[in-house]
Amino acid sequence: MAAPAGGLEDAELREAQRDYLDFLDDEEDQGIYQSKVRDMISENQYRLIVNINDLRRKNEKRASRLLSNAFEELIAFQRALKDFVASVDATYAKQYEDFYVGLEGSFGSKHVSPRTLTACFLSCIVCVEGIVTKCSLVRPKVVRSVHYCPATKKTIERRYTDMTSLDAFPSSSIYPTKDEENNPLETEFGLSVYKDHQTITIQEMPEKAPAGQLPRSVDVVLDDDLVDKVKPGDRIQVVGTYRCLPGKKGGYTSGTFRTILIACHVKQMSKDLRPLYSASDVAKIKRFSKSRSKDIFDQLARSLAPSIHGHEYIKKAILCMLLGGVEKILDNGSRIRGDINILLIGDPSVAKSQLLRYVLSTAPRAIPTTGRGSSGVGLTAAVTTDQETGERRLEAGAMVLADRGVVCIDEFDKMSDIDRTAIHEVMEQGRVTIAKAGIQARLNSRCSVLAAANPVYGRYDQYKTPMENIGLQDSLLSRFDLLFIVLDQMDPEQDKEISDHVLRMHRYRNPNEQDGDAMPLGSAVEMLATDDPDFMQEEEQELQVYEKHDDLLHGPNRRKEKVVSMEFMRKYIHVAKMIKPVLTEEAASYIAEEYSRLRSQSEMNSDVARTSPITARTLETLIRLSTAHAKARMNKTVDMQDAEAALELVQFAYFKKVLEKEKKRRKPAEDDSETEKEEDQESQDKEERRTRRRKKARTEGEEGSYDPYDFSDAEEEMPQVQAHPPKTPEASGDGEGKKVELSEPR
Repeated sequence: MAAPAGGLEDAELREAQRDYLDFLDDEEDQGIYQSKVRDMISENQYRLIVNINDLRRKNEKRASRLLSNAFEELIAFQRALKDFVASVDATYAKQYEDFYVGLEGSFGSKHVSPRTLTACFLSCIVCVEGIVTKCSLVRPKVVRSVHYCPATKKTIERRYTDMTSLDAFPSSSIYPTKDEENNPLETEFGLSVYKDHQTITIQEMPEKAPAGQLPRSVDVVLDDDLVDKVKPGDRIQVVGTYRCLPGKKGGYTSGTFRTILIACHVKQMSKDLRPLYSASDVAKIKRFSKSRSKDIFDQLARSLAPSIHGHEYIKKAILCMLLGGVEKILDNGSRIRGDINILLIGDPSVAKSQLLRYVLSTAPRAIPTTGRGSSGVGLTAAVTTDQETGERRLEAGAMVLADRGVVCIDEFDKMSDIDRTAIHEVMEQGRVTIAKAGIQARLNSRCSVLAAANPVYGRYDQYKTPMENIGLQDSLLSRFDLLFIVLDQMDPEQDKEISDHVLRMHRYRNPNEQDGDAMPLGSAVEMLATDDPDFMQEEEQELQVYEKHDDLLHGPNRRKEKVVSMEFMRKYIHVAKMIKPVLTEEAASYIAEEYSRLRSQSEMNSDVARTSPITARTLETLIRLSTAHAKARMNKTVDMQDAEAALELVQFAYFKKVLEKEKKRRKPAEDDSETEKEEDQESQDKEERRTRRRKKARTEGEEGSYDPYDFSDAEEEMPQVQAHPPKTPEASGDGEGKKVELSEPR
């Protein structure tokens, strides 16, 4: 009975081989794969990438068999490919023993993640997406060994197959040293055939993993030309055969099996693939950028974390961080980073962690971590030992996994100094260099860092300088573009606004949620653990630009400000990040002038309570913030208004503490005579308007006799430290004019 069965299998194999040969020799289909095979021969390759959609269109039955019965079908496909290559170029077909087929295209239900790989996919071709976390060393694996016997003058050849090859049964792994007559054998290494072999581990995407569950991973076997195509931290799409291996400990009697993925095609995934866009989405983004061209930056900043009250400057800075600057790689090999790093330091309960959580849900790629639960190697990269082979392998850390994204580090002050030192290179150079345990590697980690920390004494001490409160090294602080000190001040009006805002948040309910409704058990997990097709269906819904106004959510007393929806914000940021604005001469000269003023301001006033050192990195900070502001406006040039907005952020971040002290110093006097000052201000405004009318009527000679009328008030109101006062009605109206009037008599 075995012979007919074997004959039947051979007949099916020949039929499948004939079908695949007809598919490749597609003269009536414009000869697509004929040209691909010729390109493969000209590039000296031996793997042909076939789109499964083309095969499905020509022979749907054969395509379904290929996906469900991978081993036998792939063997037939590869034999057909070798025959086709021999018909095109016979000499090239003799150079390689095997030719391989890689698959791409739409895989339908077999497009899965490491979490959804189950037993029903065994022996099938699947498409899996994930992040590379581990890479083993590339080792040669013997395919055919040749042995020579000096006694009998004979040559022995042996082939080797294992469970990772397409052959169904593995061969004996015993390496022959003697022949049947017990004569010693010599191995002819020059005639033996080897192939490269590497094992990698891919982990599911952090943004797709359900909350509160550990991410799943799967081992992938790479052979021949697929080795060394990826490195830890890469986001890849692997197409291969899902297979189980018997456990080593229990042998073949063990009931548990280890599963692997035997890859036939590996494709790098860029973040440009997400999110999905439609033509209407692009039209809405263009319309929004044109209609709100004047205040678009403020509009987007207000829409960042609308559930958090206040923190206007911090929200603007986070928006700049999400947009990023422009990375420059010069001809001499040096790199100027475009990522913006932000550090938030302040008292407890000022919504630092909530801002970090909002960034995690808004940024296209964001990795969360905490200072206490992170080590230096956990943030960068670690060298581990493989339990099966015993060899060293490199495992990517959080910052490598967040390449081209954002790393959110909470409780930054709880990290040890040694661990904090490990991220110095990452924050400035954008890469991780590893030289330990015989492994020398350089991994990309071009990510922005958003960190939150508490002061050294738990709460901010008003009687100590900011540097004493922060307690971090200048070498680390200078790598942060912006450092914000967030204080929990006792202000009755502000406390009333915050309490109203928080109470409205607690009273708010979703439109489809009723009072007293209970969520079914397990429904939250079912909503989170969705497959990729469901995720794509959600993306295809119509994009809403603004959120619907709700009195509880947005407040009834304020004028109804439109809040941009989170989905629109995510897509708008994704489009704006692609723009690379160019710095104009006017903006460049303005930035250079203001940078020198900041430096002189910091050195001349040694008692200035600046938050971080002003170095050459501050100049790059101004450029990056200006570029991000131009990206928010969808503008291709960095103009004067972008540079002014960047300077406003830097002034607030570097000298906010001094301005707050001046306000406190003036506050008692202002509280005592608030009404009198308002009346005096009105009378002064009237007098100033009359004086201006008289000046216009005078001749040029009489204009020189004009005198300012109030020196004492001007001197009291003039800011002592800040180069450009904040744009409040008092400062913008009187402060600048009085500052000019003071300089004339001197």
